[in-house]
Amino acid sequence: MSLRNQPDSYGSVAKWLHWLTAILFWGSYISVYYRHWFTQEETPANWTALQLHLSIGVTIGVLVILRIVWRLTNPPPPVEPGTSLEHFAAHSGHLLLYLIMVITPLTGYIGTGVNTDYFFLFEIPKFESTQAFVAIVQDRMGLTFEEFEKPVDFIHKEILGQWVVWILILGHVMAALYHHYIKKDRTLLRMTVTKKS
Repeated sequence: MSLRNQPDSYGSVAKWLHWLTAILFWGSYISVYYRHWFTQEETPANWTALQLHLSIGVTIGVLVILRIVWRLTNPPPPVEPGTSLEHFAAHSGHLLLYLIMVITPLTGYIGTGVNTDYFFLFEIPKFESTQAFVAIVQDRMGLTFEEFEKPVDFIHKEILGQWVVWILILGHVMAALYHHYIKKDRTLLRMTVTKKS
């Protein structure tokens, strides 16, 4: 299997980045729902679940940067034949997914009031402790962290986490299944298997 994308299939790098991102998104949701549903506040289990969620979020953020760089330097295979509406929906969906993959980890990091103990290996300072927070939020915007955190947290949890991400993931999965079972083209196969010669 080629590392780079081919005309009829994604390369192994794109596939690994895609599926690793998907797995990490699930892990992020599992850790945060586990924290809210099965742990008590201010307990070790609650803290561990939070730190797992934060660590996964940071990892997603780094992976998304790698995905964008890889996509810019290694264009994806051409889209399968379809109507202009299908192509518009596919391009719009992918653009929204990339935007969400950037905005969700970013709002998660800048709206968190604790340091990230990255998979319990090393500590990443919270945004409030950085010079960027002082320069942008405190000095330029004139806000305290509490004032800044409230709208950012609302975007991350209430808008993105509870609704937008789920809708986009569901749409992405439904589109892949539509291509595979209704259109019977190689859209899904290009991201899962190598074409046999």
